[in-house]
Formats: sequence, C-alpha cells, structure tokens
Amino acid sequence: MQVNDKAPDFTTVDENGKEVSLKDFRGKMVVLFFYPKADTPG
Repeated sequence: MQVNDKAPDFTTVDENGKEVSLKDFRGKMVVLFFYPKADTPG
C-alpha cells in the first residue's frame, strides 16, 4: 500500500473482545497503527 491508499475492509477484535470492522468508521478519519505483539521480534 502507498500513503493515502484506501485500506481494504477488515474485521478485528477490540480491547473488550468486541468485533469491529473498518466499515464501522466509514466517513470518519481513521489512523491504523500496527506494532509487534509483546515479547516478539520485530
């Protein structure tokens, strides 16, 4: 992906165990931040 490309829709689980989809935020600005899981290389 390149800067300003649209992200494909995906579903994940939030910190409370609730499913959240990118489409739930349609029309809003969203920042996606990815980081490695604790105690893993990377």
